[in-house]
Amino acid sequence: MRLLVTRPEPDATREADTLLALGHEPVRAPLLEIEFLEDVPLNLDGAQAIVITSRNALRALGTHPERERVVALPLFAVGEATAWAARQLGFTEVTIGPGTGAGLPPLICREVHPDNGPLVHIGAEKVAFDLKSALEDSGFELRRVILYRSHAVESLNEAVVDDLKHGDIAGVMLLSPRTARAFARLVQRYGLVTQAKGLVCYCLSKAIAEAVVPLGFAARVPQYAREEDLIALLESGA
Repeated sequence: MRLLVTRPEPDATREADTLLALGHEPVRAPLLEIEFLEDVPLNLDGAQAIVITSRNALRALGTHPERERVVALPLFAVGEATAWAARQLGFTEVTIGPGTGAGLPPLICREVHPDNGPLVHIGAEKVAFDLKSALEDSGFELRRVILYRSHAVESLNEAVVDDLKHGDIAGVMLLSPRTARAFARLVQRYGLVTQAKGLVCYCLSKAIAEAVVPLGFAARVPQYAREEDLIALLESGA
């Protein structure tokens, strides 16, 4: 199957390699570009644990001057892939979430207590889920540390536009609400909604599917918000 891969690099290449190994034909078209920020203090004083909801936050930590200090703290990772990357970075005490930011607050409330100190959420300028409000409602102090920004691309490659126009791409992989919104905006801008009606959007969550379903695209969502489950859904033909 010919599939559009929309994740920012380097995740786009990694996902494309996985799909290629399964016999698909991936077409890379990253819809977000990542800008890492430098010299941002991590505000770790008194913190009891770190919260990470993306691998880009871990990439930013890889060259941060406070890296050794931060990896010594317990970590709540949004899902298994992020947890694996965190261990590669040096975190040793890692609690794995269910795959979405919305699923982290109940887990955190079961595992730690607000009286033991603040939590530090290291991530992007824009987040898909308001973790801060959810945890503050449970009595926690959550410090947000912004280590990167993501920028939606303003155009599609001409070859990708032609492929979509002629129905040469069967599906698109969408793993974040912002990416899905960028995709929806671009297909409308290029007048591709009608031509690409047969496109199937493989969406990591229902929140992601909400961005493309109004355009008339079919959306497939796995039971669990994990990339491996999304790929398994693709492979099943469901």
